[in-house]
Amino acid sequence: MADVSLKGEQRVFMTGNEVVAWAAVAAKVDIMYGYPITPQNEIMHYWTRLAPKYGKKFLQTEDEISAGFTMLGGVMTGRKAFTATAGPGNVLMQESAGMAEMMRLPAVFVIQQRGGPSTATVIYAQQETTLTAFGGNGEGHRLVYSTATHQELFDYTIKAFNSAWTYRFPTFVLGDGYQAKMRESLTIYEPEAKGVKLVQQQALVGENKPGKKFRHLRNTYNTEDELYEVVMANQREWDVMAKKVVEWSAEGCEDAEVVMVTHGVVSRAALSAYQQLRAKGKKAGFFRPITVRPFPDQQLADAVKGAKKVLVAESAYGQLLKMVKEALYGKNVELVPMLRPGIGITTEELIEEYNKL
Repeated sequence: MADVSLKGEQRVFMTGNEVVAWAAVAAKVDIMYGYPITPQNEIMHYWTRLAPKYGKKFLQTEDEISAGFTMLGGVMTGRKAFTATAGPGNVLMQESAGMAEMMRLPAVFVIQQRGGPSTATVIYAQQETTLTAFGGNGEGHRLVYSTATHQELFDYTIKAFNSAWTYRFPTFVLGDGYQAKMRESLTIYEPEAKGVKLVQQQALVGENKPGKKFRHLRNTYNTEDELYEVVMANQREWDVMAKKVVEWSAEGCEDAEVVMVTHGVVSRAALSAYQQLRAKGKKAGFFRPITVRPFPDQQLADAVKGAKKVLVAESAYGQLLKMVKEALYGKNVELVPMLRPGIGITTEELIEEYNKL
């Protein structure tokens, strides 16, 4: 493991899992709760190496269900806490994620996607996009950042804790097996030295002091009307927050005839394809949702309003495509899917697909 410092800025060469562990230290996280599953294992391994040096803690639980719920317990006592998982572990953590949605707990989950369904492969996929964004029962609300680079893994892991503790919705960093295992260069830093103020956590329970406002955290309601009022209040707060936190990236869409829409690591290939096609005079466009929830619906609609076709490429079978369809419902533009579940997508393949159009 790299021996680095968070004082000032430092250029490093790391795996994505190592990046996540360092980002959690930079965000002044108190404790990680976890259970092993590939390809996120090294987040736990690196964290346990860093914990003694930085006064942090770690608890390995008996399974992913326990990891999710003990993490919520840590959060409620005022600890800045997180967990990490993938694949079947992501499925098992949806119950704790749903509880965090109902009780408005600032939990942070790091997801390094692997292939599915079930155990499938331990390598790579984008097949957990729907699960991560909409996995809980009922109309719960969660914030999901889809990262593409190691620099983003560092930046958005820090941002995830700030967003979670600011808005009190569970927050996910959606990576993948490629990002988890590969090494690349990035700059790590102390957030506050760069002007990134860390949001201070506070105890949500256990502070029965004189004059302290009583807080009753609940995930069970007695009547339909009572539940309706809570869910709708959460929805109103989500609608206000969504406009503030939604993120996207768009290039060359103003005059594009074909806009490529991708997210996560596939966006790296799409951006390179866009740049190469533009260099040859092709009217290509590039659009990437950075938050897959909330999804940048209006921003995507504006980006493709002059296009003839939208090429949707993903390492899944239509999970991003469904979000794009919903965003562009009623728009007069043809959607062309490039669906490769569990398989990486290269720049050359995207250029080839573009040329077919």
